[in-house]
Formats: sequence, C-alpha cells, structure tokens
Amino acid sequence: MKHLLNLLAAVSLLIWGTHLVRTGILRVFGANLRQLIAHSVSNRFTAVLSGIGVTAVVQSSTATALIVSSFVGQGLVGLPAALAVMLGADVGTSVMAVVFSMDLSWLSPLFIFAGVVLFISRKDTAVGRVGRVLIGLGLMLLALRLITESTTVLTQSPTVRTLLGALTSDLLLEIFTGAILAIVAYSSLATVLLTAALAGSGGIPPDVALGLVLGANLGSGVLAVLTTMKANVQTRQVPLGNLFFKIIGVIIMTPLTGLWLQHVRPYVPEIAALVVLFHLAFNVVVGIICIGLTGTVARVVQRLLPQEKAQAAGTRPQHLDPSALATPSLAISCAAREALHQADVVESMLLGLHKVIRTDDLQLAQDLRKLDDEVDGLYSAIKYYMTKISREALDEREGRRWADIISFTINMEQIGDIIERVLIDIEDKKIKKGRQFSEAGMEEINELHARLIDNLRLAMSVFLNGSVRDAQKLLEEKARFRDLEHAYSATHLARLSDNTVQSIETSSLHIDLISELKRINSLLCSVAYPILESAGALAPSRLRAMADQA
Repeated sequence: MKHLLNLLAAVSLLIWGTHLVRTGILRVFGANLRQLIAHSVSNRFTAVLSGIGVTAVVQSSTATALIVSSFVGQGLVGLPAALAVMLGADVGTSVMAVVFSMDLSWLSPLFIFAGVVLFISRKDTAVGRVGRVLIGLGLMLLALRLITESTTVLTQSPTVRTLLGALTSDLLLEIFTGAILAIVAYSSLATVLLTAALAGSGGIPPDVALGLVLGANLGSGVLAVLTTMKANVQTRQVPLGNLFFKIIGVIIMTPLTGLWLQHVRPYVPEIAALVVLFHLAFNVVVGIICIGLTGTVARVVQRLLPQEKAQAAGTRPQHLDPSALATPSLAISCAAREALHQADVVESMLLGLHKVIRTDDLQLAQDLRKLDDEVDGLYSAIKYYMTKISREALDEREGRRWADIISFTINMEQIGDIIERVLIDIEDKKIKKGRQFSEAGMEEINELHARLIDNLRLAMSVFLNGSVRDAQKLLEEKARFRDLEHAYSATHLARLSDNTVQSIETSSLHIDLISELKRINSLLCSVAYPILESAGALAPSRLRAMADQA
C-alpha cells in the first residue's frame, strides 16, 4: 500500500510540475509566443515550425491549441494554417517527451533550488515567474525518478503483475485507458512520460505501453475539444480538426505497433526510449501525411461546425478569450478591448439619444433602452472574466490596469443606466405629451451633446493609451462642461421669466436633461484621475484648484 501511494504521489507531482511549467511559460512569454504564431502562418510549413517551437517551450499541445483557436475565433488566422500549427505542436510535445526520457535527474535539485530562490526573492516579477518554471522542471524530473523507483518495487508483487497482465488482452482497452489518463492529467506529455517510466521499470509490457501512447495522443485531441466546448464556433473548429488528425494517426499506427517492436527494438534496447520514440514517430508520421490535408480537413470541419450568423455589435462579448487567462497580461488586454466594445455600445446609445430628442422617434427610444441590457451584460461578462485573472501573477503596473478596467466598465454601465432613465423621461414628458424644446433650449442641448460625444471618444483614447496630456485635457473639458451647465441653467431660468411657453412646458425635463448630461460627463472624465495620479500630475493641480477657490 505504501509503495502504491508513493507511485500515486509521484504521478501527481509529475502532473503538477507540468502545470507549473506550462502556466509559468505562458505568463512570462505568452505575448511573445502568440506573436510568433501570428507571424508564422503565411504558409503551412512555417506554421508547422512555429507549432513545434511554441509547444516545445510550453510543453503542452493543448495550450497551443487554445492559443491558435482563439486566433481563429477572432478571425486573425485561417483554419488551414491553424491546423498546420497544431501538426507542429504535436511534434513539439513529442520532442519534449524524448528529452525528458533521458537521465536528467541530476538537474532536478539544481532546478528546484534555483527556482525557489528566484521565486521567493522576486515573486511578483518576471524573474520570479522564471523561477516558477524552474521549480516545475525540477519537480518533473524528480517525479520521473520517483515513478521509476516505485514501479520497480510494485512490479515485484504477484497481484500487481496479474492486474497489469489484464491490459494485454485488448489493444482498444489500452488506447481507451491512455486517452482517459491524458484527459485526467490534462497533459499527453505527462501521460507518455508516465507510460515510458512504467515500461522502463518493467511495470507494463512494451506492447501495452505503445497502446497507451496511442491513447494518450487521442486523449490530447479529445481534451482540446472538451476545453473549447463553450467557445464560439470558429474557436471550436481547430480542436475538432486536430482530433481528426489524431484519429487518422491512430488508425494508421495501430497496425504498426508490432512492426515497431520487431524492427526498432533491436536498435533501441531501452524500453523507455522505445516508447517515447514511438510517440515521436506517431506525430511525425501524422504531420507528414496530414500536412497536405489541412485544407480538406478544414472544409470538413466547417461543414460540421458552420460559422454562426453575424450578430449585431454589442450582442455578446467579442474579445474575452478564455485561453488568454493563462497569460494574465494578455487577459488584461482582452478585457480592455472588451471594455472599449462596451463603450462603443454606450456611444451608440448617446448618438441615438440625440436623435430621439430631435425627432421624437418613440420606437428608436425603446430600441435604445434595450441596448442598456447589452451594456449591463457586457459589464457582467467583463467583471466575471476579470475575476478569473490571477491577481498574484500581475505586476504593479498590470494590477493598476486591472483596477482601471473595472472602474471604466462600472462607469460605462452607470452611463447606460442614466441614458435609459433620460429616455424614459423624454418618452413620458416630451414625446407622449407632444411638447418641444424652445429653439434656444435645443441649441444648448445640441452643444452639450456634441461636447459629450467628443469627451466620450477622448475618454476612450485616454483609457486605451494612458496619455497624460489627453488625461489633462479631459479634466479641462470637465471644467468647461460644468461651466456650460451652470450657464445654460441660468439662461433657461431667464427664458422662464420671459414667459416663453415652450420653456415653461419643458422646464423640468430641460433642467433634468442637462444635469444628467453633466453626470455622464463626470463619469467619462473620471478615467483621467488614475492616469494623472500615477504620473504624479493630479494632487498638486487639485490642491492649487482648492486654494484658488478658497
């Protein structure tokens, strides 16, 4: 029992080490790896090479599948090129299996020691994240040694030998078992290394190990499909196409396992090396055969998963890429893009509001009020996405950006609510009662609305670029808007004293409207405060303003 627990602990350590390496690499180099893929898909062969390189670093073809799938989902990469990347990714992970099968156990204590020192001393920096990767590599090497030691002892037991012997009865059972292990471990690499270690120590026969390797490759394809099940259709197409490649590979290589043992084993006496080389051969053969089939498979996948009909902007989140969550800096960028998408919907509401005021279009007013539900939905989606970003993995600058995005989306949601209330007031107090603003009053509203649209676009620019100069300009516009609101309130009261009929009829609505426009403008201008505060340009100016007012 003790030796079985040791084996299970070693397997768990292998899986955890693989996870540390994968997440650590994505956090440090995720943006660069994505750029490499994006710039290497001009043809199928460079796409394959980029897939090999990225997956050799990340050590997870599933992670590469999620990255490439997100590119297809955003329309940045064509499906055939993405499938070519995945062929390279599978070769890359099998190359790493060969590397790890070598006797590198002497590196384990060095990697763990150096990694812990770097991680503890520089925890919230890129250096600390590199330390995390080194810890993961050290744990993987340590786990492989522990697996070998544990299985060597376990295989001496007659009961264990009987149980392992049951696997030799059915190749389909071995493939199924390997697939399940890859899905549970969330890594075909960990499963293949485990299988190689078991075979090398005599825990399982070589033919069983090859069956498990076939299953591990199939399981990694199924895992990517399961991981992207809730994504949009374009994102789901890549894992499905890659799964077809895996199935083709299993069909081709299953009858060849006997020939592999017969002809290759004499040249590779070590069973562990024989297993990982079979894994490499599997993916190389699949790559060679399927590189010319990427276009055909892409067309088949597109028939099985046809693209969804285009929906109007604002109907759902467009940039919240789940695969980017493993790389917090990229996830922050995705959330920022979605926040700008939310602001675009708010801009549509503001433009429509002005048209409703001028034309009394009741149907447009009702349609614009429905847009507020979309603004609220985008706010909820962004907020939920942001909560899934690991705050511990963010540095100081990224942490501030995280807070800025949350603040910006809250402000956009509140602006949407204000516009909805204004529309209701216009419907009840103006359209349904057939009233009109005076000519002077309408000119004031036009002026405030035009400034508001300009300030919204400036606020979006400040949010996107973080320009201190634009942020200062935005605060200056806030002061001008406040002065205009005070001036227009005074001129409206003057028209009331002159007994202007239209001004009297719409007095309450007019005062409320310009007051609400001022509130919207204040929410827009608030995006400037964090920018100026971080630049040290906020507090002195505000103190001077308070002194001037005194």
